[in-house]
Amino acid sequence: MASKVRLYVDHPLGEGQSVPLSRDQAHYLFGVMRLGEGTVLSLINSRDGEWDAEIVKAGNKGGILTCQAQTRPLQTPPDLWLVFAPIRKERTAFIVEKAVEMGAARIIPVQTDYTQGANRIRQDKLQAHAVEAAEQCGGTFVPPVDDLQKLDRILADWPADRQLMFCDEAKIGDPIGLPDLRGPWAILIGPEGGFSPTEREKLHALPYSHPVSLGPRILRADTAAVAALTVWQQALGDWG
Repeated sequence: MASKVRLYVDHPLGEGQSVPLSRDQAHYLFGVMRLGEGTVLSLINSRDGEWDAEIVKAGNKGGILTCQAQTRPLQTPPDLWLVFAPIRKERTAFIVEKAVEMGAARIIPVQTDYTQGANRIRQDKLQAHAVEAAEQCGGTFVPPVDDLQKLDRILADWPADRQLMFCDEAKIGDPIGLPDLRGPWAILIGPEGGFSPTEREKLHALPYSHPVSLGPRILRADTAAVAALTVWQQALGDWG
């Protein structure tokens, strides 16, 4: 019996491979989704693609699946990081979900001068949102979500070969333009209050930074993240 349920597991996947379920996964599959033994669902693990797997043991505290066949190979996203300042809880979760759907390979929350509520950010919760987004959108790769770190710190350790699309609200109305460069990239989205003058000056001075406008209007931070990912994907990404 087939199921449309997709589940991320931190376990190797391959023909005949047994996959144990955690208590939470068992509760979701057997208690929430009401699946039973003999049901076939899809598994992903960010390494081995997507696999059909049959439920061979179902219990209240766990279960076992057996992989049958690979249905899709691993599809990795472009080498793109999304670096963003967290905002309100539900909107931060929205940014993470959309970043997964739109093909970010790494998600990095950062604390800027004007970031508010950063102490409420939980990395494990945001990673869970990333997992759920990949399960729901048909992805085979779940990007890692980093712990919150200060913007100065990440810029100090920035890889020399990674270009930075710096979304600068001060450039509103300027034409959107990116150099025709391949390779590693990142997108930087600021907080609701924008970047401080000191941050903006530093970002403009960086040799790998490319300040861009996202149009003629000031966008909310979560809208800006989606818009920036769309602009980058259209210009340099894997959308064709």
